[in-house]
Amino acid sequence: MNFIGMKFILAIIISLNFLQCIVLGQTTTSTFTPRDNFLISCGATVAPNQTDGRVFKTDSQSNYLLSAKDAIRASLPSSPNVPSPLYLSARIFREEATYRFPLNQAGWHWIRLHFFPLENPDFDLTHASFTVATDEIVLLHSFTVDNSSKWVFKEFLVNATTNRLSLHFQPLSNSAAFINGIEVVSAPNILISDVASTLVPVGPINGLSQSAYETMYRLNVGGPIITSTNDTLGRQWDEDESYIHTKSAADRAKVKPSIIKYPDGTSPLIAPNWVYATAAKMADASVGSPNFNVTWEFEVDPSFDYLVRLHFCDIISKSLNDLYFNVYINGMMAISGLDLSTITGGLDMAYYKDFVLNSTVASGQITVQISPMNEDTGTPNALLNGLEVFKMNNSVGGLDGEFGVDGRKADEQTTGHVVAYAGIGFACAALLGLGSVMYKNQKRSPEWERRSSFSSWLLPINMSHSTVTNSKSSGFSSRMSGHTFSSTLGCGRFFSFAEIQTATKNFDENAIIGVGGFGNVYIGEIDDGTKVAVKRGNPQSEQGINEFQTEIQILSKLRHRHLVSLIGYCDENSEMILVYEYMANGVFRDHIYGKDLTTPLTWAQRLEICIGAARGLHYLHTGTAQGIIHRDVKTTNILLDENLVAKVSDFGLSKDSPGMNQAVSTAVKGSFGYLDPEYFRCQQLTDKSDVYSFGVVLLETLCARQPLNPALPREQVSLADWALQCKRKDKLEGIIDPTLVGTINKDSFEKFIEATEKCLAEHGVDRPSMGDVLWNLEYALQLQHANPPSATPSEAQEATS
Repeated sequence: MNFIGMKFILAIIISLNFLQCIVLGQTTTSTFTPRDNFLISCGATVAPNQTDGRVFKTDSQSNYLLSAKDAIRASLPSSPNVPSPLYLSARIFREEATYRFPLNQAGWHWIRLHFFPLENPDFDLTHASFTVATDEIVLLHSFTVDNSSKWVFKEFLVNATTNRLSLHFQPLSNSAAFINGIEVVSAPNILISDVASTLVPVGPINGLSQSAYETMYRLNVGGPIITSTNDTLGRQWDEDESYIHTKSAADRAKVKPSIIKYPDGTSPLIAPNWVYATAAKMADASVGSPNFNVTWEFEVDPSFDYLVRLHFCDIISKSLNDLYFNVYINGMMAISGLDLSTITGGLDMAYYKDFVLNSTVASGQITVQISPMNEDTGTPNALLNGLEVFKMNNSVGGLDGEFGVDGRKADEQTTGHVVAYAGIGFACAALLGLGSVMYKNQKRSPEWERRSSFSSWLLPINMSHSTVTNSKSSGFSSRMSGHTFSSTLGCGRFFSFAEIQTATKNFDENAIIGVGGFGNVYIGEIDDGTKVAVKRGNPQSEQGINEFQTEIQILSKLRHRHLVSLIGYCDENSEMILVYEYMANGVFRDHIYGKDLTTPLTWAQRLEICIGAARGLHYLHTGTAQGIIHRDVKTTNILLDENLVAKVSDFGLSKDSPGMNQAVSTAVKGSFGYLDPEYFRCQQLTDKSDVYSFGVVLLETLCARQPLNPALPREQVSLADWALQCKRKDKLEGIIDPTLVGTINKDSFEKFIEATEKCLAEHGVDRPSMGDVLWNLEYALQLQHANPPSATPSEAQEATS
């Protein structure tokens, strides 16, 4: 096949993938890419690096956002009292100031505000008192942070009705206002249903989409803190233990997050699978009564209504229709005889229920209780997986205080929400219970998709680099055999060959940063000053063209934070050139071992990099209906950006997965030292082949040596074989990287080795999924953070030298 014919096929592939992306986008709600994503570091001269990988901009970089007569900068070099560098700078205002955010799309938006009263010679910010409001909603009234060692985070959810959102900071008389960080981020429409249930009287209430909300509590019941990096929408879920009235009344339950399924009406956007994979259940389920149960208690402002969202998932039953329990809110029956398997059609199925409590019911405290039913209905138990409490705005649009933005005072007798009660309360409750019993023996058996996005850190193509400056680029007209296709197909910006030559200094050999069967990779700089990686395919290389074709096919249908992003392409002069984001810290291997290694990575840093790569691979396996097998997982195909965020690269050998528990027959390709032995013997490729290769990557991470080293004694040549042999002899600690000795928490080490050993199982069927591997690595990192040894890598290296 000639080169022009290959280009025509590529055009067809991209077009088909685009159509597939459209179909998937209509049928899945497991991912969300915010149209608006403003992340502002207030008062900073240089945007701080965030540990979660998000990129904030200083408000001086976005001057059009801030309107203030007197905006004073304040900063600290460091502080032990804050969780993030974001809190080390602030803007201080002596008069009203406004941040204006132009929105790409109206609708639901998160507003997240960060406060820390850092020390300043001119202002005592612990006495600053001020109001924060949008054009319609008072978010904070007479707000103050009166503790110099206390940082405060506030999260709101508002439904913007126009294409602009303004935040006004108004100091009270003889005071000042301040702000450290602002986030304004789009939220999905499904997050708030327009209808919920009420308890007094019992019935439905609608109009919830017309309210604004403040997050008061968000709990991962029965489990640890879930950080924003593990939530589709960047939320944090706190542990629930401090809110349980009697801790001995509850036991914990957990399963692997990868087994959680989302039936119709639910989505990871509502809550991640980590929430549904843990639960609190009854420690003593023999008594069913609202006075003998598991109880959670929350203090709230008695002047407001509240939306209470309860998350359930039956992870404790062994069979369907075996678990029935009651749910109470403030001592009133909220759900009688909850039968999750009947409602959802199976076990391990996510489900949630919303309730609105008016101010007379809330009365300064909200309690949530679960209790087994008194009747002989299956195994006596009850559970709760997650819980959220949101404050709702009052009748004048306030979420704090008594007054609205126009100065009107809230009516204490009305809430301003649109309420429509249906039927007589207790009759509705009785019908609900009756319907549950009648439906008990009816079982749905839908074929749920086995895959859902686990980490959900989806990003669109890097459009910050796609500004078109000439008519040729704006049309994005390709001359592939007379066919024209749009930049929306996933290839991004069209670069002329002259632009590529300029960016790479005419393909200067000194700019080469990588070599492969497809050709060379060059570092370059495009017209807006952005550094890029330019992959130039070799038209004379059949292998290079095939890999190039595969790479386009993969990158045109996948976008993920932990997969390298495509910026654009060039096909002039019979060239096949792709332009990627530049990864400043190069390949992972160079940071583990090698002659140029200067500063060893800590154990926590290595775990975070492995977790990032695992997220990318998990999404590769599960992010499409069919799934994709990478087939060349290794440390040189894991790239690191300037913040050491890991991204999987090089998809030239990738293959579509044949489906669950199936293999595809194919010629063996990959890299020696990483090859799955079962794949090598039988030429049967599955996603578990990637899992094996990733197990070798984990060993490299721990031992800091090549996967194959012929210079070593025969039994030590293969890192995988040698490490497993040492594990069996209980001598594994003797072959780890000397710079890590004394720096690894024992429990973290054991969990890491457990995950690695499972990855390297002889038979693919015995290996875990990438989702399971990710779970174990996250847990290993939590164990490391919980009790890190005192030694640093440099101290460890000195101790062993």
